[in-house]
Amino acid sequence: MILRRKKNRGIKRRLLLLILLVLLWFNHKEIGRWLYPFQHQELIYHYAEVNRLDPLLVAAVIKTESNFQPGATSPKGARGLMQIMPDTANWISQQIGGCPIPPEKLYNAETSISLGTWYLADLFHEFQGDPVLVIAAYNAGRGNVRNWLNEQHWTGERKTIDQIPFMETRQYIRRALWNYKVYYYLYGEGKKPLYKT
Repeated sequence: MILRRKKNRGIKRRLLLLILLVLLWFNHKEIGRWLYPFQHQELIYHYAEVNRLDPLLVAAVIKTESNFQPGATSPKGARGLMQIMPDTANWISQQIGGCPIPPEKLYNAETSISLGTWYLADLFHEFQGDPVLVIAAYNAGRGNVRNWLNEQHWTGERKTIDQIPFMETRQYIRRALWNYKVYYYLYGEGKKPLYKT
């Protein structure tokens, strides 16, 4: 009798687990979209188009930088969705013929996305369209990436990321590339990613 009850409980647990797995399978994209939000899509698509970028890469960078929290501030002072430093924001504004940008304006989603996508596009131009180098430069700065390449600390390839002297940048590249793949799976509507990673 006790053996039969234990066996029935085991069967019920397995059946419940199977039902749970089936429900997860049929709803995995909805669950994924909850874990990987894609807020500000209109702004991201607009500024990605203006700067000739893949909007899903922009979303991946935002996810990696701020997890879509517009009020995010890094310990070093980077602000907003795309975690732009105030000095970098002023440099970008100067490049596009604008005025200095008050640091608090970097918390504005449109300001952050417009400046961040321009900066990404500029990095894509400098690094001949290589997304791994661009992502590294977005995190560590273009000067550091150029030095690593020139001094042969890093080959610039995805498979040699461990050569990068900054652990934070190594982890950042891996997270951003993973996020890019996830965003393509969840929001890419069956299209292939624009950048090979």
